[in-house]
Formats: sequence, structure tokens, C-alpha cells
Amino acid sequence: MNKLIYLDNAATTKTAPEVVEAMLPYFTEYYGNPSSVYGFAAANKDVITRQREIIAEAIGAKGNEIYFTAGGSEADNWALKATAEAYAAKGRHIITTKIEHHAILHTADFLKKNGFDVTYLDVDENGTVKLDELKAAIRPDTILISVMFANNEIGTIQPIREIGEIAHEHGILFHTDAVQAFCQVPIDVDACHIDMLSASAHKLNGPKGIGFLYIRKGVKIRSFIHGGAQERKRRAGTENVPGIVGFGKAVERAVGSLKERTAIENELRDYLIGRIEKEIPYCRLNGHRQNRLPNNVNFSFQFVEGESLLIKLDMNGICASSGSACTSGSLDPSHVLLAIGLPHEIAHGSLRMTLSEETTKEELDFVVEKLKTIVGELRNMSPLYEDFIKKQTR
Repeated sequence: MNKLIYLDNAATTKTAPEVVEAMLPYFTEYYGNPSSVYGFAAANKDVITRQREIIAEAIGAKGNEIYFTAGGSEADNWALKATAEAYAAKGRHIITTKIEHHAILHTADFLKKNGFDVTYLDVDENGTVKLDELKAAIRPDTILISVMFANNEIGTIQPIREIGEIAHEHGILFHTDAVQAFCQVPIDVDACHIDMLSASAHKLNGPKGIGFLYIRKGVKIRSFIHGGAQERKRRAGTENVPGIVGFGKAVERAVGSLKERTAIENELRDYLIGRIEKEIPYCRLNGHRQNRLPNNVNFSFQFVEGESLLIKLDMNGICASSGSACTSGSLDPSHVLLAIGLPHEIAHGSLRMTLSEETTKEELDFVVEKLKTIVGELRNMSPLYEDFIKKQTR
């Protein structure tokens, strides 16, 4: 197959042509600063308001509860740091999990160094938060629970509604990093008692450099970026109008195709999982088998080093990852895989493949055939595999 097979859509997605088309006029024709008073520029304020409403509708929120950011990482930082600052008089305890994205984990570490107490919840072997352990972790001084909607590496979807109910019952704010879940699974912020939610456009065929933080009306967190009075005085900086327009278009497109698109992705995902489990021995599916993102497949292959696997796949025109793209330069095994109980040597042999609406069965068949060959070659180079086979044949 002489074409690129892109299976790293959890890292980023191709910007859809209609999204690019919607953005282009705002670079060269309607380029005015929305904060300016004259009509040419002020018209862009109405354009931004419309995108805000499109995005809000996708999660059951109100337009004035959506605040644009530079991406998911900024939104996560804002949610945690601003909550800590605003509610410090009430308490200094925050609860999160061991499998969060580093935008949450590193922010939590920062807050720990600044006098806050952070509880990192364990997860089960599927990567699911244990609700009884969450309840047990709650203290009188707990001010925030932050649990990701779905994991970026293994795809496991958390019991968000139940977590939201627990937080609500105890009068604790609930934030969820929904960067991977937004427009991949239905989200209703009211039904799930979500007070803050982070998302990013480039995970759903939108542009890079634009995200949002949903802040429920009444949540009293202040600015994270200081300066001008943009975003209703809560987030300074000239609005990224082309990015916001692109985000709105991407959401409109993704919401419109959600049911049909995810049904196809689910089918292809399960087909890929089935073939790998049947045809490649000594492998393990990571993440919950059913309760996972429609496009996520994550396997660990024993006696294989993940980086070698990625290089050989790349040589065959296949793009995948061994975990989060944000940490792919690290030689350490995935913190997510260690948290679900995998030993270091098996966690090192992990492969994440994330599909898109353009992925075909033919492509997946090609990937499986190449994967079988590559895993076989790498295992033949492994002295550990040789010893293992000898023991099996005794």
C-alpha cells in the first residue's frame, strides 16, 4: 500500500477542508480586532458569540459559560490553578487520578509545591476510577475533583455522571478534561454535574491553538491570563478569530456526524482488536473492552520494545504512537500503563492506534499483516523471547 496510513488521531487530526474554508476569510477579509468599536471589527464579536453558542449547545451549556483558550493544556491549568486560588480559604485539598494527562498531573504537582494537598486516585486494571475510593478520599477541606472524561492513551471512559453526583452531594467542584471525549461521546454538563470542562479543537478535525474551558455560572474562578478585558474579563489576549470560527465549524460538523461516525469507528475498532488478539500471540488489550472511546486501540506486545515497533511501522508508512504524543520523547514507560498494573517491561511494548472517519478496513488489514511481521522480527531478536519459548517447549 503506497500511501500514508494515519492511526494517531488521539495526538491530532487532519483539519477538515470545510473547517479551513470557513477560517480563510478571517485571515484576509474579516481581520478586524473584535475589541475595536468600529463596525468592520466589531462584527467579529458577533461571529465569536455564534461559535460560542454552537460549542455550548454540544455539551448542554449556555454560550456565556464557554471561554476560549489556546488549547486543552491551558484550560486544564486554568481550572486547577484558578480554583485553588479562589477556594483556598475553604480548603486546600484536591482529588485527581494517577492516569490524567500531564497537563493535569504537572499542574497538580505545582499546586502541591505551593501548599496544596493532592490525592491521586488509583484505577482498576481497565483504567477505571473506583467510586468507593473516591468517596473515601473526600475530606472536609476538599475543594476540587478533577477526573478525565476518557483516557488519551487507553481510551477508557470514566463513570463521569456518578463522579459528578458524588462531587455535587459533597459541595465540591468537579472538573473534567474532556479533550479526547468531546464530540466522540455525548456529553451533558448538567446531567453529569460538571462544573468545568476542558476541550481542544485539533482533536476533532479543527485547527491547532484553540480550545475552551466551560465554567458553570456561579463558579467563582478568576483570570489565569492577565491583561485586557477579553472573554468577559476572564481571559486576556486578542481573540483568535480564525481559530474560533474553525472550532465552531469543527464542532458543528462533528456533532452532525456523531452517531453515524462513531458507529463506524466502533465497528472498525473491534475488528482491529479481534484480528490482533486472534493472530498475534502474547499481546494484551489495554483499557476497558466495551467502555472505551470509539476510535481507540491500545495493545502491549510482550518481548517487544515500543519504540522499535513505531520505527518499523513508520518505515511501512503507518503512523501510530506508544502512548501520549506529549511524552513520546520520554524513555520512561507510560504512567497510565503502570497505573493499570502492567510491569515495566510489558508497558514498554505498548502501541496506541487511534482511528478516524477516513480509516478503512483495507488499511487495517494492511496494518495487521505488517504488525504480525514486525512483532515476529523483533521477538526473534529478543533473548527473553528465546528463553520464554524454550521454557514453553520443555
